[in-house]
Amino acid sequence: MKVSHESSTSLHTSIPTRTVVVMGGSYGGSRAAQLLAEGLPQGWRLVLVDRNSHMNHVYNFSRYAVLAGHEHKAFIPYINFPSSPLSDIHSCSTHVRVQATITSIDDHRINLSPNLGESQHSSLEFDYAIYALGSHLPSPIDLWSHEKGRMKSGLEPREIPTYGGTKSEGTSSLRERQERVEAAASVLVVGGGALGIQFATDIAAVYPQKRVTLLHSRHRLLPKFDDVIHEEALQGLQELNVRVILGERLDFESLQHTSKKGSSEPRVVRTLSGQTITADLLLLCTGQVPNTELLRDMDPRAVATDTGLASVLRTMQLCVPPPLKPHKFQADNGDDNDDDVLHWLRNFTFDIEEATGPSSTDTLVESDLCQETLYPNIFVVGDAADAFNAIKAGHTAYYQAEVAARNILRLIHQDGKVGIAAKSDLDSELEEYTPGPPAIKVTLGMTKSVYEVNGIVGTKNDGVEDLNAAAMWAACGIQDVNEEDMFA
Repeated sequence: MKVSHESSTSLHTSIPTRTVVVMGGSYGGSRAAQLLAEGLPQGWRLVLVDRNSHMNHVYNFSRYAVLAGHEHKAFIPYINFPSSPLSDIHSCSTHVRVQATITSIDDHRINLSPNLGESQHSSLEFDYAIYALGSHLPSPIDLWSHEKGRMKSGLEPREIPTYGGTKSEGTSSLRERQERVEAAASVLVVGGGALGIQFATDIAAVYPQKRVTLLHSRHRLLPKFDDVIHEEALQGLQELNVRVILGERLDFESLQHTSKKGSSEPRVVRTLSGQTITADLLLLCTGQVPNTELLRDMDPRAVATDTGLASVLRTMQLCVPPPLKPHKFQADNGDDNDDDVLHWLRNFTFDIEEATGPSSTDTLVESDLCQETLYPNIFVVGDAADAFNAIKAGHTAYYQAEVAARNILRLIHQDGKVGIAAKSDLDSELEEYTPGPPAIKVTLGMTKSVYEVNGIVGTKNDGVEDLNAAAMWAACGIQDVNEEDMFA
């Protein structure tokens, strides 16, 4: 195993006086932390905060919740960011990672607590922050599903656990899910998105004797993508003898009348049209909920009440417009007043044109002077952001994180905190994000998959059981990893 350590994480000669904090260490947060660690100047440090001890490769959770023997590969060490105890976070003189739960934030501070409810608490002042806390995962792959208010299905631990976000706890949780799947003679998967399709086809492929049903409320699978994606996914399900019910919505009230907890009897649920479905195991693979409660508590205007998404500028800065200046409204001319208000509102309407190329980050455009925010130092990326119709996926979070990280480096440079006289890319205007075309890859059993990339749709039959976990380990800086290494 070859481990690539970033030289930027070497110790500074003195304790930094300025801090950039990245909240969340998944696909977007990890990428932002990497770019910031490489580019922050002397006198600045990066603090990566995540409640998990390892980077969680959640895209593989559904496979590892079905197929035994690979679950440890979903938890990847943060090798480029040494861990710091919560009590030492203020004295660290290097880029650092802290495992903790964020309890609240404001415009220049986050409050932290240990995962397991210990008495020790801490606060951390920051100059810039990237909010990359994503969304609450559907319950079949949510290792934190014991928390209050989450919709439950059939793969959660039988007793409410003490979960602290460690690798050993994560692998144990996935193994318990494997046992639930193995014990069930019939499975109902609710939700025809990528997660539901992958769960249904994996279970049917590993256990062909089980009765697997996929229930989807729409008449098309994966409706945000090309029609061929639906056709190939449907064919893949049918080839594995998965019963597919389209255009029917689960009546969630029927979940209240299923068999008692601990009963060996199958669950009987119904759709809104009255159709009944019997299954030993129910997997609710329906909509992810944006994890934006901390932003909403900081400022309710930052989060849309209907979607739960955080408003952002195209620079990925959190968008809460400042109040209108009084001089814009003059009492002696009502018509002019209306024009001023309309002009202001139009200038805050987001442009949602689709990108013309595959890259979403390679064009720099001058920021509109009217696009101001009360929180220019806070950036939001990934599933938590209302990012101009971008699909919610790891690769979009990755691109958005690149924009946010580079813009923070520009702001630090332009604020005169760095004594560099030579002209550089950091002198340019802030970068703006435009979504690329939809892209997806969905597995249809152990080897087959369907994909859409840059408008090209196709299928492959080259899949492997562990979904090529080593490639993600390499992307996280751990090269040439072998089977034994991935237990770390």
